[in-house]
Amino acid sequence: MDLLTPELGLFVWTLLAFLIVFVILRKFAWKPILKALHERETGIADSIAAAERVKKEMGAMQAENERIMMEARAERAQLLKEAKETRDSIINKAKEETKAITDKMVADAQQQIQQQKMAALTEVKNEIGKLAVEVAEKVIRKQLSTAESQNDYAKMLADEISMN
Repeated sequence: MDLLTPELGLFVWTLLAFLIVFVILRKFAWKPILKALHERETGIADSIAAAERVKKEMGAMQAENERIMMEARAERAQLLKEAKETRDSIINKAKEETKAITDKMVADAQQQIQQQKMAALTEVKNEIGKLAVEVAEKVIRKQLSTAESQNDYAKMLADEISMN
């Protein structure tokens, strides 16, 4: 048991060595250590405060980004709506112009058909008139081939003229 209970001399010298080391450490090491701990504590507190500030700023920036995104979406929707309206108006205008051109072409074609029809009818009438004159001429020549038939025809015409 001698090992478990120290002797008084050993205890005194150990205590004296401890106190000398304690005084030396307190005088030379304790203040710098406390100062370093205090600086570290202050640095950590500043870092935490800066992190909180950055976190708040990030929250504000995120809210701003969301607002900007909403505005951009609204603007995009408006631009798409305007583009659709413009596209529809261009298509409608093109349809109207095409219909007007088509109607004009149809009217011109109908007019040309009518003119060609009238020209063809006129030509047919002229041909029929020529044929009728030729047939009448041939019939009259045949009927008036003799002198007696010519005299009878002339008398008939004279009688008709005097009656009118």
